[in-house]
Amino acid sequence: MRNVLREWQAELRQTFTGTRGAVPGWVPRLEEGDDAGYHLPGSAVWAVHGSMTTIVAGIRALLMQALHPGALAGVQDHSRFREDPLGRLAGTIRWIFTVSYGSTSAAHEASGFVLRLHESVRGDYVDAHGIARSYAANDPELLRWVHIAFTDAFLSAHKIWGRPIPGGPDAYVREWAHAGRLMGVDSPPLSEAEMREQLDSWYRAGDLRSDERVAEIVAFIRNPPLHPSLRPGYKMLFAAAVSSLEPKYRDMLGLRAPRLGPFPLPVRFGTKVTLAVVGVALGGVRPGGRMGPSEQAARRRLRRLGFAA
Repeated sequence: MRNVLREWQAELRQTFTGTRGAVPGWVPRLEEGDDAGYHLPGSAVWAVHGSMTTIVAGIRALLMQALHPGALAGVQDHSRFREDPLGRLAGTIRWIFTVSYGSTSAAHEASGFVLRLHESVRGDYVDAHGIARSYAANDPELLRWVHIAFTDAFLSAHKIWGRPIPGGPDAYVREWAHAGRLMGVDSPPLSEAEMREQLDSWYRAGDLRSDERVAEIVAFIRNPPLHPSLRPGYKMLFAAAVSSLEPKYRDMLGLRAPRLGPFPLPVRFGTKVTLAVVGVALGGVRPGGRMGPSEQAARRRLRRLGFAA
């Protein structure tokens, strides 16, 4: 039984970090650097990104991002998500945690690496109005869409399953705007209301689209090639992401809030339990508030530099 549990933990770590070991090799390097970074202990970003709610948020963000035809074309034409979905996930997690917990130089380096990868991501697509267009992953409009869909997802999931955010939701949107600027987003939103207004502006303008390509992506996100031992928990987390979506976006994606006949399923409670189990297995946030390894590395850097940590 103990060997089965260890194998399950190893598979879980491989899924979310890209390594079967307890801590990915890049995490200890967050201790390096000569400044405090963009975000500090007690910040809204540390509160949100140090929570296991980020797992649900990641699924929701992928679903939302698929609704923009330009962003979807870039993923389908250039991403290796079918061949190596876990590698793409691990890379995204590394960027998020580096910007959240690393020094400013580490955050710039990680963001620059992603932007350089994007330089070759170009092609053509038909927008939601039937007009043929060219796309580039570093196009300001597409970068804005990805940033806002990300911010909306992480904030929404945390508001449902997370603890109170220092400074409230506006503080998280304002602080995470640093990440948007690092990725080339001009004047990212600085409040929850501004963020939701910009998100809904794409919807009102008819710039989002649901078609067979979106359905293909949704089907893949619903049933990714995970180890069999991880699938029951993932089903709950996917249901959580779906339940957290605004009804209009859920309808566009062809999804429904989980129900058993006429009764809604207890997704909130089931998700809270699932996230607690995953947190223990990953060695991250645990009952009692133990911090994850990325935050521990960041605090060691801060103490070395003379900051209270």
